[in-house]
Amino acid sequence: MPFVVAGEALVDIVVPRTGRTEHAPGGSPLNVAVGLARLGIETLLVTRLGADEHGRLVHEHVEASGVRLAEASVDPTGRTSTATAHLDEHGVATYDFDLTWELPPLPLPADATALHVGSIGAALRPGREAVVRLVEEAAAKGLLVSYDPNMRPVFTPDREQAWADVREVSAASRLVKMSDEDLHFLIPGGTAEDAARALLGGRTEVVVVTHGGSGAVAFSGGTRVEVPSRRSAVVDTVGAGDSFMAALLAVVAEQGLATAEELLRRQIGAAHEAAAVTVSRRGADPPRRDELPEEWARR
Repeated sequence: MPFVVAGEALVDIVVPRTGRTEHAPGGSPLNVAVGLARLGIETLLVTRLGADEHGRLVHEHVEASGVRLAEASVDPTGRTSTATAHLDEHGVATYDFDLTWELPPLPLPADATALHVGSIGAALRPGREAVVRLVEEAAAKGLLVSYDPNMRPVFTPDREQAWADVREVSAASRLVKMSDEDLHFLIPGGTAEDAARALLGGRTEVVVVTHGGSGAVAFSGGTRVEVPSRRSAVVDTVGAGDSFMAALLAVVAEQGLATAEELLRRQIGAAHEAAAVTVSRRGADPPRRDELPEEWARR
């Protein structure tokens, strides 16, 4: 019974200030799928790859982490997208993309237990329409739907349209996570509380806003929980938010979505702990379960 992740998969071309350029599979949904599988959650990735060298690199990467790739994910006539990440002196990445996103209409697998979507896959047309249909189908079946906008303004420069699209997907999602960068783009001058007020209600039970190395704040009903990040020697921040998202979903898959203050605090703390491992090493390399404390999810 898989946890389905739908969205873009691509190859990151990582360019450090010094040293060799590296090629590595990436894309926010792919990173979340890998993070989930490494934490012991059966995971199916619905994406779009070309039958090319980059596509084979992605396929080998997800298989090595235990992720199953949906059969319709490979387009024999297409090519695999790329993102070039330029790292500054602090290891913080900025991106240039060579990407198209087209996803044919696909039904949600009958044995799916949850669905996660986000980033370019839930924003860029025409592929967005297929992702939204999956979201609507999962919500209608009462499955857990989670969403991370992970905005890329280069693809969604119209702020008002982007915010309308985010609200549409959020309305069908029980859990929404966004970064402070997403917040500043979508609600200029807005606060995490503003995002929570706009998105909570209806199906949406929990909204989490992350603030990089400072921590995260979570909202559920009248509950507000602020949890600091775990300290870590930062190599780079590539994939840190995706690792946080995957770990949070892995805990939710085991424990259920927390709305009570103490359990919500523990779940956010567990997500921070996984992200701290990711930033301590090069690239989007989330931890496996045996790299975390035995009682990691229950602290």
